[in-house]
Amino acid sequence: MPMMMIVRMMFLCLALQACAAHVTQAQGAGFDRFWQRAEPGYLELYRELHRHPELALQEEKTSERAAEQLRRFGYEVTTRVGGFGVVAVLKNGPGRTVLVRGDMDGLPVQEDTGLTFASKQRVVDPSGQEVPVMHACGHDLHLTNLLATAEWLAAEKASWRGTLMIVAQPAEEIGEGARRMIADGLFTRFGRPDYALALHVEPELASGHVGIVSGWAAANTDSLDIDLYGRGGHGSRPQDAVDPIVLAAQYITALQTLVSRRNDPQQPAVITVGSIHGGSKHSIIPDSVHLQLTVRSYSDVTRAALLEGIRQIAVDLSTTFRAPKPPTITIKESYTPAVWNDPKLASQAREWLSSALGKPAVEDFQPQMSGEDFGRYGRELKIPSLLLRLGATPAEKLQASKASGATPVPGLHSSKFQPDAPLTLRTGLRALSTLVTALLSQKSAR
Repeated sequence: MPMMMIVRMMFLCLALQACAAHVTQAQGAGFDRFWQRAEPGYLELYRELHRHPELALQEEKTSERAAEQLRRFGYEVTTRVGGFGVVAVLKNGPGRTVLVRGDMDGLPVQEDTGLTFASKQRVVDPSGQEVPVMHACGHDLHLTNLLATAEWLAAEKASWRGTLMIVAQPAEEIGEGARRMIADGLFTRFGRPDYALALHVEPELASGHVGIVSGWAAANTDSLDIDLYGRGGHGSRPQDAVDPIVLAAQYITALQTLVSRRNDPQQPAVITVGSIHGGSKHSIIPDSVHLQLTVRSYSDVTRAALLEGIRQIAVDLSTTFRAPKPPTITIKESYTPAVWNDPKLASQAREWLSSALGKPAVEDFQPQMSGEDFGRYGRELKIPSLLLRLGATPAEKLQASKASGATPVPGLHSSKFQPDAPLTLRTGLRALSTLVTALLSQKSAR
């Protein structure tokens, strides 16, 4: 490469870094004043959302609250996209489009935090059962953060150019929300973004910190229902029956060989049998056993191999045990695809956030095997996307937990999950607004 070209590239890199630093400094100048004024209201909003959670596909009141706030900030708002999804668009001249997503739904969990604003909600779920509801995965904090980010960026339009697309998404917990919003024309009705951003609270990370994963950040997640069949009989005469419970026991053990002996050990994979039901009495051999599985992977090749192996072992063992009919295997069609954090965007985000939050507050974070349907946005459009991990546990509590080694902090989906809301909200707002402003800054948008 000619020396002159190398020099020009060096100057270009320095100019881009200077631009990002300038954006961060300019944003920080008014940020403290904004948050001092806005924090009490957003903490109260967070408590209200926490007190009144709604299950997936039932987020009517939550979405109405989000839409009301976004209209007040000056966004063009559309509701009931793919269910109770909300899309808010703010156009601010020519430039790129950045999508920022926050989720809204709670979980069927009985809260046990002891908070004064703990949820006491009970609702009827899709199966007709009355269940408790709790924001045990931080979606109340995600939505609050999304709205605070939307307000701040609307007030700071002088620092960026382009289009901001705010998406309040329903049904993340069941892996349906992103798919339904896309199917309802998210990108045909509201435009094609150039980047997609989201964050997720992380109890294993100290509040005030953010974690960045480059590459795979969350897993493909499939849910399967499997029925293994036998021939019922009396427990005293097993020779006259085909015992599906013994078949199921062998099957559960054999499934683990898919991970330990068929899968490339450098390609992460997890198979979990989360539920098994069979039989009704001590002395009765039943006719069938029902199992529920989750299957997790990163690559599509690994996913396909695991699903085929699960089918093949079920069929072959059923034959070996002389089952009267082959197994029934149902794979949930709308699986949750893996999240890929664009490495270049992750690297840029690390620099921008180190400038905004301080380098010690930005950590390299390990990929996880949990599911997150945010991956659909980047996959659908093949655009750079980034799922940021947001620390949610006070540093001293996290340190004490790690030092004891015996008392883990309450994790996601725990009835005792309780994020450090004030610092977590402030950090999430600063992080998301920094990323959006850097991506939509006037120089970078040309």
